[in-house]
Amino acid sequence: MMLIMALLISASVANAQVTISGRVTESSSGGPLPGANVVIKGTTTGTLTDIDGVFSIQTTKGSTLVISYLGFMDREVLIGDKTNIQISLSEDRTNLDEVIITGYGSQQKSVVTGAISSIKADDLKDQPILRVDQTLQGRTTGVVVAANSGQPGSSATVRVRGITSLNNGANDPLWVVDGVVVDNGGIGYLNPSDIQSVEVLKDASSQAIYGARAAAGVILITTKKGESGKLKVSYNGFVGTSSPEHKLNLLNAEQYATLQNEALLNAGKSPLFQSPESMGVGTDWQDQVFNKAAKRQSHELSLSGGNDVSTFYTSFGYWNEEGIVATDISNYERINVRINSTHKVYDWLTFGENLGYTHQKSIGIGNTNSEYGGVLSSAINLDPVTPVVIYDPAIANASPYTNDGIMKDANGNPYGISEYVGQEMSNPMAYMQTRLGNYNWSDDFVGNVFGEAKIIDGLKFKSTFGVKLAYWGYESYTPVYYLNSTTINSTNSFSRGKSRRIDYNFENTLSYAKLIGRHNFEVLLGQGAYQDNWSTTIGVTKWDIPATNFDDASMNFNVPTDQITAFGG
Repeated sequence: MMLIMALLISASVANAQVTISGRVTESSSGGPLPGANVVIKGTTTGTLTDIDGVFSIQTTKGSTLVISYLGFMDREVLIGDKTNIQISLSEDRTNLDEVIITGYGSQQKSVVTGAISSIKADDLKDQPILRVDQTLQGRTTGVVVAANSGQPGSSATVRVRGITSLNNGANDPLWVVDGVVVDNGGIGYLNPSDIQSVEVLKDASSQAIYGARAAAGVILITTKKGESGKLKVSYNGFVGTSSPEHKLNLLNAEQYATLQNEALLNAGKSPLFQSPESMGVGTDWQDQVFNKAAKRQSHELSLSGGNDVSTFYTSFGYWNEEGIVATDISNYERINVRINSTHKVYDWLTFGENLGYTHQKSIGIGNTNSEYGGVLSSAINLDPVTPVVIYDPAIANASPYTNDGIMKDANGNPYGISEYVGQEMSNPMAYMQTRLGNYNWSDDFVGNVFGEAKIIDGLKFKSTFGVKLAYWGYESYTPVYYLNSTTINSTNSFSRGKSRRIDYNFENTLSYAKLIGRHNFEVLLGQGAYQDNWSTTIGVTKWDIPATNFDDASMNFNVPTDQITAFGG
């Protein structure tokens, strides 16, 4: 008995709570660190130091305290017999020495006073990211990124400083890629694998150098450059599939018919369906439109190298992604090439260029984000009683399947038309047939050339000319179709459109930097000329052409002038 009591007393002493007090200071100066976190390792129990760096916490002997403070390296302390401890933290120079791009120059993070968020290439490594705006999501504080749709290749809405204007376009940030201003709609040309760093300038002080254009924030993007040394060859890629996360739990045919009969009986009417129990599962429209193994792939090959005089970087990228909804009319493809080089002609003179080309092709399902029709809305709202395809000749040869424009499958069987759900809701498989082959395309050429001269020690003059040349357009064929009594097109048409936009900037800067003791002085004088949105657009539509599908449609068909519409400007 006495042995058991001794063991209990020993265990009680071992687990007894003790009060640990101490002081957290800075190792270099010995000054206190108020607000430092003191946490018992492996738990959520902790406290903060007061204005004098003093803390007090209850714990057990043998436990470990983790002390952390912003800008300093974490430290762990094992609790032994001492109840009062002195802890000093060392500065984390890794983060403080990080270089941040700020407008027309760069600074160490330790001296930056403006609100700037930074993302580096290592943060994006091995991430299946398609667009630049996706790189900001969840990685930059205060920046809101919202996808506009789930369509492959679709853009996102980015808000750096919230909603600052009733004009929606004025809320978009200013995008600057290697010194070239890129319009918000055209930033999708850039391959995230080519990015070296992204800086988001949020407050007025950090973005003031860009003037009124920066009212909604500035996003600076620096692409990868070559380094002197051996030739480096790098490949990064993946092949995978995408699928819907879940489906909505909707009624099957038997359940739908039963509820319809109950509703009619409650209204004093006769039931519509004679034997709901014999109808079974019926049509699951979500299964019809969803692809559970939509393919996606990305391949990136880069070469870089150089010597003390010249360096270069070249990359080739390819991305292809199928949509998980209506894959036949949902696809995105991007091909990009980038090359840049820097040449130090003399000790005082350097010049270089940064050039990129991107081709994009997008096939979209159209009415994606509307409750008024389209593939998704129809798949959710259409009744499960209607079959996908009509195989019974007696039904297929009767109304409404005798109307012109009835859409049919590859075997000539008409797609089912609902008798119970109408208006804008139609058979999504039939709707897909009306958009086969239609696509949008774009070709973007973006680049700049620069020269930098070192006049005297600390004094530099730099001249840069940048340009973005964008071409984009579309081709679409609309057949004669009859999807239901309210969704009808009686005349076919073939449309083709093309647009061009040129933006350029010419900038000259004179900068002087001088380090005196621990004081760093920088002066910048600049001049710039800019041309934005110099654009033209043309488009032609021909009606009632002798073609029944996209592949056969052509602008070469001769039709009367009253069957041609055109626009331009």
